[in-house]
Amino acid sequence: SSSLTEAKEFVKRLRRQTDLCNMVKTVRALLNNNSTVTVLRSGLHAIFNEKSLDVTKDLFQEKFRNPKKRQKNIQLKCLKNFISSLTSSTDIRNLLSCLSSDLQTFVIKPSKSKEAFKEQASDFMLKWNLLLSNVGKILTINRTDSFG
Repeated sequence: SSSLTEAKEFVKRLRRQTDLCNMVKTVRALLNNNSTVTVLRSGLHAIFNEKSLDVTKDLFQEKFRNPKKRQKNIQLKCLKNFISSLTSSTDIRNLLSCLSSDLQTFVIKPSKSKEAFKEQASDFMLKWNLLLSNVGKILTINRTDSFG
């Protein structure tokens, strides 16, 4: 039974790896198309300029015990950094490096302990997924040309 469990886990990891490889191939093809990248960047900038993400921003503003302290919106900072590094002919490794650097700065380094890291990392992932879902929804509804 342990071999069966290990085989199932191996298959799951292999599927994830295959999915990631396919995603990288797709993204590389898109990054090599100057007009697609330009339209995508303009759509993403329009989302910020139109303040379409204000509802999402409000969800991120959690009050702490001290009302003067508010959580920094690191997810929006990471997204803005990602957009600024998004240019045509950008290697996907550079984009991943940008995200990795932001995670190091905003999530990993500020964590004081293993428990704090787990909490901060799960909080970041939850809000990051919410943000990207909302960005995708807004692009789908209002900016269909941004999908190339």
